Order: sequence, then C-alpha cells, then structure tokens
Amino acid sequence: MTTPAVDEVPIPPFGDARSARWDAPPPPHRPAPERLDEPITALPGVGRAAAARAAGLGIRTVGDLLHHTPTRYLAYEQARPLADLADGEEATVRVVLDRISLRPTRRRGLVIVRARVHDETGSISAVWFNQEYLLQVLHPGDRLLLRGRVSVRPERQIGVKAHEVLGGAGSEGVHTQGLVPVYPATEGFPARRVRELVDLARPDARAALEPLPAWIRERLGLPGAADALVAVHFPRSAAEHRGGRRRLVLEELLVLQLGLAAVRRSEATRRRAAPLAGTGARSGPLLEALPFTLTREQRRVVAEIARDLAQPAPMRRLLQGEVGSGKTVVAALAMCQAVEAGAQAALLVPTETLAEQHLRTLDAVLGPAGIRPVLVTGSVPRGERERRELALRTGTGEVAVGTQALLSEGVGFHRLGLVVVDEQHRFGVEQRQALADRASGPEGEAAHLLYMTATPIPRTLALTAYGDLRVSTIRGRPPGREPVATRWVREAGREDAYDELRAELRAGRQAYVICPLVEGEGAGGEARSAVREADRLRAGPLAAFRVGLAHGAQRPDERREAMRAFAAGDTDVLVATTVVEVGIDVPNATVMLIEGADRFGLAQLHQLRGRVGRGGHPGLCLLFADPATEDGVRRLEAVAQTTDGFRLAELDLEIRGEGSILGLRQAGPTDLRHARLGRDRRELAQARRVAAWTLQRDPHLTGPEHLLLRRAVLALFTDLPRLLDG
Repeated sequence: MTTPAVDEVPIPPFGDARSARWDAPPPPHRPAPERLDEPITALPGVGRAAAARAAGLGIRTVGDLLHHTPTRYLAYEQARPLADLADGEEATVRVVLDRISLRPTRRRGLVIVRARVHDETGSISAVWFNQEYLLQVLHPGDRLLLRGRVSVRPERQIGVKAHEVLGGAGSEGVHTQGLVPVYPATEGFPARRVRELVDLARPDARAALEPLPAWIRERLGLPGAADALVAVHFPRSAAEHRGGRRRLVLEELLVLQLGLAAVRRSEATRRRAAPLAGTGARSGPLLEALPFTLTREQRRVVAEIARDLAQPAPMRRLLQGEVGSGKTVVAALAMCQAVEAGAQAALLVPTETLAEQHLRTLDAVLGPAGIRPVLVTGSVPRGERERRELALRTGTGEVAVGTQALLSEGVGFHRLGLVVVDEQHRFGVEQRQALADRASGPEGEAAHLLYMTATPIPRTLALTAYGDLRVSTIRGRPPGREPVATRWVREAGREDAYDELRAELRAGRQAYVICPLVEGEGAGGEARSAVREADRLRAGPLAAFRVGLAHGAQRPDERREAMRAFAAGDTDVLVATTVVEVGIDVPNATVMLIEGADRFGLAQLHQLRGRVGRGGHPGLCLLFADPATEDGVRRLEAVAQTTDGFRLAELDLEIRGEGSILGLRQAGPTDLRHARLGRDRRELAQARRVAAWTLQRDPHLTGPEHLLLRRAVLALFTDLPRLLDG
C-alpha cells in the first residue's frame, strides 16, 4: 500500500537520535508492556512515602515516570584532571575520597561539610553547604564525580554543586556529566531524585508500545517510541533531545486530533438533526427594528450558522467574539431561524444572574419578532415555573432561557431544535459531548448546538481544545464602541487614581472595584478582600458615595439585589469579586478598578475591563498591583499596552498554560504531557493533517497497523467508547 502524501511544512531530518540507544548494562528483568503500568514502588528503593511524594507530580506508575520529561538541561562537559583546573572554572572531576568532616561555623544555620579528595594528578578540598547527611553516606575510599566551581583562595577547593558515588546501581555521570536533565520537581521530590529513578527505569523504556505505524514514522522522520524516550531523558546532543521531544509531541497531538475528528464524525453520523431552514418571517422584523446595521463580520457569521442549521447533521459550532462584539444579536437571529422552522430554542447560561440578564436583553431584541422568551430557573416560584414548563412542553413557549437545569429530567420540550450555550468555554470535550447527548428532540433527533464565548481563544487552542467544533469568530467592535483606556497603577499612585475615580463618580458615572478574595487577606496581607475593601472605601476614600457589595459567598437573593441596585443606579460603586465577569451590563459604568491585578489571568482582566465603557462615555480600567513575579509584570504590561483580545489570549496561553483540554480546568497544568500549544504550532498542524489522512485510510482504526493507535485514542477519551465506531 502506498504512503499518502501529507501536505505539511518541511520536516528537518531527525539526526543522531534515530540510532540513539542507552548504554546501560543488561536489565535484571525482561521488559514487558505491563511493566509500564506497574506502580513506581516496583523500582528499587521506592517506598510508599516516596511514591506519595511522586504522586504530587502526577507520577504513579513506571510509565508516568518515563513520560515525566525534562524542562531543560545543564550542559556539563566530561570529567577533567584536577591539575588542569584554573581559578574560577566550573568543572566535573573524577576523584577518590580521602577524608570527610564537619566544619563548625559561627553563622547560625550554616553547616559546612569539607572533604579531601584526589586523582592521579593531585588533590583538592571539596566543600558542601548545609548537607550534613553526607557524613553518613560518604566514606573514605569512595570514588566520586563532583561538579562545582574551583577557587584558590584561601586554599585550593571546589564548591560542590552536584555529586554522585560511582560503582552503585545507577549509571555513571547521571548528575555531573554531559547534558544533565532538569525535571519539574518539588521540595519533597527533587530533580536529583527524579533523575535517579529515571535512570533505574531505563530498561523499562524498551517495553514502550509503538502506537505509530511505520508509514507515519517514515513520512514524518520520527524515531521509535523507546528511542524517543532515550533521546529526551539522556541525550548525547541537543539534536537528539529536539528529535526525541518532537516524536513525543507529534504522537500526543496526533492521538488527540484523531479523537476529536472521531467525535465530530460520530456526532454527525450517529444522530440526525431536524433541518431548520429560515424564512425571514421572524428575523426580518428583528433586523428592521435594530438601531444599527450588522457589521460585515456579523453578517458572515450569521450566514455560517444559517447554513449549518439548514443541514440534517447537527450543528456543533463555537461563536467567539469579545465583549460587545454583537454575539447576542447573532444568537437571536439563529433562534429566529429555529422558530421559523417550527422548532424551539433554548439559551443555557452558567448562573441565574446571567439568565436574568439575558432574559432582559432577549425580551428587547426578540420582541419585534413576536417572540417572548420564557425564564426557567430555581428562583422562579413553583406555580409559575410549572406554568412555564407546560408552555415549553406544548410548544407555546418558543424560546427558553435558563441554567443547565433546562435539560434535566422533568423539563420537556415540544420540539427542541437549537441550544445556545453562553460562557461555557469552561466545558471540555467530554462535557460538551454529555450536553449534546441530553439536548435532543422528543423523537431522539439531535438538537443543533451553538456555543458562545467572550474569551478570545488562540487558533492553536481552538484547533485542539475545540477541535470537535467548527469555530466562527467576530473580530472588532460595533461602530461607536471605543477601546477602554487601561493603566497599571503601583501603590505609590493609588491616591491619584482615587482622584480620577471620584471625578467620574461626581460626574454621575459608576464604577466597579474588583478584589481577588471574598474575605480575609492573602499571604502577607497583600491581597485585598471584597468584604474588607467595601468597608474601607465606605469609611475613607469613597465615604461621599454609595458603595455596594457582591460576591459568590452571599446568598443568591442578596447578590442579585446588590447587582440590581447597581444596574438601577441606586449605588455608585460595586465592590465585587469576579462574579461580575459576565452577565452584568451597566452602560453608565465607566471605571473598572482591579485590586491585586497580577493575580488574574490576561483573558480574565480583558473580560473584566469589557464591563465598562458600554454606554456613550469612554471607559477607564485601573490595574492596582505591585507584582512579585516576572509573569505578573508581563501580564500587566500586556493588558495595559493592547486591547486586542486575541493577542492577549495568545500571551495568556504562553504564560499560564493551556489548562485542561478534555475537562474543566482553564489554566496551569495541562492534559498534554509533552506538547505546549504556545510553541508547538508547527507540530499541531502536522498532527491535524496526518490525523485526516489516517482516518481517510482507515476510518475506524481497525487495521492491524493501527490497533495500538486506536487503543491510545480510546484511553485518552475514556468517556467516549463509541467514538471510533460511529
């Protein structure tokens, strides 16, 4: 069978890593695939306490350990004779220990261990700081490799950075020679210990299964799975490391892309959807009543959604656009198309507060179309809720607004054709699939699904985390909406910023003050809490103004009343946590003051500042922070310098990580063990193309050469066992 030609960017040759092998002694056991599934305690010297500490790094099995790859390498040369070392040089030496002792010091908390060592060319003193335990583990006559810096005053000595005892169970030079890997680690499970365990697990890499068929490895110029692990953990050159990592990254992204493609295919073929063709009977009056004309971007996206709705395959589309870009009008037009086709539409939102906000907006937008949306939430009185649910079951309620409870058992629809999900970018692939399974009509046909998010998503993340969806993007803002001026304010400039805030309030405007905590204080007292800040502002800087308070720990009715009072103009300032990030629209609010701004992600800061400047007056965002980290400084500089949400999203991806791809986590540690979307764009594009070719060649991955690849896909998508058979 001929190998399909994959349209891709040129791939550099792999180099030496193609033939890389570990120069380890023969293993004491015969490696087998199941060995990689054994707990880490199967390795010599690893007890339950060490296993518990390793679990904090996600290392529970031997396979987890081998896939816990280095973040960087220390470039150490080979050992040199003592006689060749000059003052100030850092070097590795191979020596014999003559004697070792503890040297007392007058400095409290400082312990110095001093030893005398020699080789064939001379002798030197070796010094360790605060490592008293060495007196029990090092003995005269031990052969050592030492890495450190040489000094000649007051005597010739080497300050030891790393050492290892030769002749033990491990390989020589693991910590002190060549490219020494540095692993993600913790205080209780340091990088040195990870190195030692990976060294012990070397033979087990031979048991690594090979999920990539030969045609893919050959086409992409990739080494085998075992060779890639060799090259990543103990490379003989930088080229070996790069080639090994590229293999691991491409395999991981290919498995993910195959699963996402299978999700799309399964949803398109497993269930049919009712085609919803528009007539213009409802959308026409809506468009005529709008006080503005749709932008070109909005018209393009409306057309994309309209085409999807008219198909018998269920629409699965993500609509992204910044706050104020006009997503709600686009969604309203999609709802009109569903109603025109004799179906119902439902808008799902994460909170009751946001549901009430959307109800007010849709009441105004859909009114000219003759559509009155029905609100269904837990706070609606029981009798009224039963009346509204009856309207949905009989079809007289054409559009419903509510939380996910709308799709729970007991809430029925006459003919549910479209579900719009707002601000649910927090959902991973598996959560979206579960929602799709619940969103169906009375005869089992699938509803069309439209997801909306105001958090801009980088293309690389969209291709991965949202690879099961088609993506529509509205760029820019409607005419007349000006960017919000943003300034980073250090503590020294606080009073001047308050002067600006008070000037806006005296002019009849309103302001938000956002705090990172609800109550108490952060470490060192540097993080302000909403409760204390509200009290402080009422008693001091904003004593002349009405200050409200809203946060997630309040009772729902109390929080709703605080937001209602602010929206109605009964309070001038709303002190809040990020509960106002979405779902509150106060055109008169012009100032967004964010305390501890370095504690928020870029996307969140951009989302928050989008809450102001929504009326006819310019908005101002003040970021209060004195960041202690370089990442904090980068975030604040970025959000102050650009209002392009998509550029900020790319930076946020680089700084904070991509978070959970298949689940709920939004930032930080990722589902991906090897790939990093911020830097592996080229590999992502290659994996996407190869996935398409693979499924074209073998749609269900049932060919003998693809069975291990199929197993890898099903292992990643554990809750979707049918996706490859759809």
